[in-house]
Amino acid sequence: MSVTKTFKSQSINFPVQGMSCASCASRIEKKVGELEGVHKASVNFGAEVAVVDFDAEKISPAEVSRTIEKLGFQVPKSRKAFQVEGMTCASCVSRVEAKLSGLEGVTSARVNLATEKAVVEYLPSVTEFANFQSALQDIGYNLLSDEEEDSKSADEDERQERESRRVKNKFIISAVLGAVIMLSGMQETLPALPNANSPFFHFWLFLLATPVQFWAGWQFYRGTWAGLKHGYADMNTLIAVGTSAAYFFSAFVTFFPSSVEFLGQKVVVYYDTSAMIIALVLLGRWLEARAKSRASSAIKKLMGLQPKTARVERHGEEIEVLISQVVPGDTVIVRSGEKIPVDGEIIEGTAVLDESMISGESVPVEKTTGDAVFGASINKTGYFKCRATHLGKDSVLSRIIKLVEEAQGSKAPVQRLADKVAGIFVPIVIGLALLAFFIWWGWGGSMVALPTAPFIFALMIFISVLIIACPCALGLATPTAIMVGTGKGAEMGILIKGGETLEQAQKLDTVIFDKTGTLTWGKPEVTDVFVETEANISPERLLILSASLEKGSEHPLAQAVLQEAGRRGLKLISVTGFKTRPGFGVQGEVDGLEISLGNLKMMAEDGVDISTMRDRIEEMARQGKTPMILAIGKKPAGLIASADTVKPQARQVVGKLKNMGLEVVMITGDHAQTAQAIARELNIDRVLSEVLPAGKAEEVKKMKQKGRFVAMVGDGINDAPALAEANIGIAIGSGTDIAMEASDITLMTEDLNAVADAILLSKKTMSKIRQNLFWAFFYNVLGIPLAAGVFFPIYGILLEPIYAAGAMSLSSVSVVSNALLLKHFQTVRDQ
Repeated sequence: MSVTKTFKSQSINFPVQGMSCASCASRIEKKVGELEGVHKASVNFGAEVAVVDFDAEKISPAEVSRTIEKLGFQVPKSRKAFQVEGMTCASCVSRVEAKLSGLEGVTSARVNLATEKAVVEYLPSVTEFANFQSALQDIGYNLLSDEEEDSKSADEDERQERESRRVKNKFIISAVLGAVIMLSGMQETLPALPNANSPFFHFWLFLLATPVQFWAGWQFYRGTWAGLKHGYADMNTLIAVGTSAAYFFSAFVTFFPSSVEFLGQKVVVYYDTSAMIIALVLLGRWLEARAKSRASSAIKKLMGLQPKTARVERHGEEIEVLISQVVPGDTVIVRSGEKIPVDGEIIEGTAVLDESMISGESVPVEKTTGDAVFGASINKTGYFKCRATHLGKDSVLSRIIKLVEEAQGSKAPVQRLADKVAGIFVPIVIGLALLAFFIWWGWGGSMVALPTAPFIFALMIFISVLIIACPCALGLATPTAIMVGTGKGAEMGILIKGGETLEQAQKLDTVIFDKTGTLTWGKPEVTDVFVETEANISPERLLILSASLEKGSEHPLAQAVLQEAGRRGLKLISVTGFKTRPGFGVQGEVDGLEISLGNLKMMAEDGVDISTMRDRIEEMARQGKTPMILAIGKKPAGLIASADTVKPQARQVVGKLKNMGLEVVMITGDHAQTAQAIARELNIDRVLSEVLPAGKAEEVKKMKQKGRFVAMVGDGINDAPALAEANIGIAIGSGTDIAMEASDITLMTEDLNAVADAILLSKKTMSKIRQNLFWAFFYNVLGIPLAAGVFFPIYGILLEPIYAAGAMSLSSVSVVSNALLLKHFQTVRDQ
């Protein structure tokens, strides 16, 4: 793929998938060519490429890509999460997002302060990682490559622990020195102290405060300098300017006391203010780091599950190798008590496995030859050999980790306002602090009696406004709740795609369940074999003809017929001209006879008269059985009825969802009476029956058009179109790529209660996000006017800088701590 630039004009080759004919190419050319700023659009159907010449100042590649996708085609994009170094507050998040989003070929960029990650969706044919890295370095941040991130993540816990200890030590020393300075200034309380206004005493306080200011507080100066070099201000700027104002004024008083007296100011120092502010800010950062570490513990736990070595069989010998040395097809040996090192399929032996780390289910699962096993599961008892199938990034565990990482890097749409505020927060705060300073210095004495000289009072107001303002709380409000919520979900076997899914769950009013394989096990068994009197064949012959025909089908009903024939020891016959008719049945030629096996719609379409069997069919349907009618030529020969078993938690979860105020609907391809029988058993009031697989998405669409907000629950494979059409798609009991891609929530367990858990967890997480955002906004809306002295003339209420620092530190810790309460979420399964 190439990108050609001439002044403002660009030419980009967009790869396009999904074109089926030349008219598709023409449609793309016409629609893209009509866009403002596009000079020319040419689509090569054979090469599957759209060449677009456009004005880069009028339209972006992302807009061209979206236009093509709206027509129903796909423009392949990459989505990757990168570690970003150097972010300290919500203002940084806004800046990094804006820089990445503005790059050519980037369709979206989301940055998360809590995880310090950027999730970028981009056209790999237009841009690449080096462009992202260079762009962020231009504004003072560093984007790590996969290799750098992998090497860094190996000792990330150790690095974070070292950093936490460093901040803690700085806090302790700052707090001790700050306390000594404060006590030294309490002459009225401690009269034994020397004269607090003597030059020598001020010099002593200067010596105590200086290491706090420039050793403990050096990180704030470093952050401020990095911002100034790249033309921005952030949280570090507020702290550095605020504490420097108190420290340097005090230093001026210390070394030039006569000048201060000449200016009419009282000789007073505020070393305690600068030192205690730094100590309290460091305390807040230390507590915040600990809380954030706990918030991200779920992903660390998942990463720590993978064993480092595997025991494999090669050339007849058993050897131990590193996980990275295992190749697909290797025979892996797993003994009792060991972790399974890789995904695979059992080829010898049996075992009882603990798969709770994957599915969230605590009950061990029995496995035997032919069953799939997943890496990181624990072999409780037994010995087996398995063939390695999915390794590294293709394993179920790796896909789960990737999905959780992307979810934790996402944002809820409700965060947008906070992001906009954070982007302009620091400059506004500095402006307000200066405004308050000049107002109080110039007119404070005339408005109200001040406790100190106007300049000193105004200076303290200036410092308080700078210090109390906290964009960090705004920046952490959403991501910490998402991080804890999605992490808790992963522990329970519930994989939530991200913030948008969490917010959408709030609006749900309808949950549609696919019947087969979701509400039922999807493994029907034959219950009745009925032969039409005039057909003149035996039940065994009917089964032989039916099973021979079904031999080529993968449908669960076909498998039931084959199992019944096998149970009776019947010998099958070869079939010619086999044909599957989706939603109807199958047909073919057996022993020279034209045979068809299917439902009522198939018989009606083929003109087969089943009037003599209708009463029996309806009776079976009332009993919840599914009748399959066998026709030889155009005459009915008999029928085979099968019944599916309802999952044990199905009725319970329907009741739970109804109690949550949700309407529960069942959708199925079964005959109406069969579907109603299952619905009555589960207490489901509304049923959509006889819906073909292709029609499920259409039914979901119809509900949405009626104003319903719909969740679709299915297996994630056959139901992929319906899952994608729903407002929220929930794939149950599947770790497949298709399920994870098509659904918004993937449930790794077969326990249906997880559906209610997923919706409830989403709502609880959104509740925490709203609480955090309210607190973050309320804190700043109330705190800044309080610090600016707005309430002082009327109520005499004034917030001193030290208390402002304490409030600022606690604000960030409070939103993270509130999010951590989600760790105690009680599931429906636990109730």
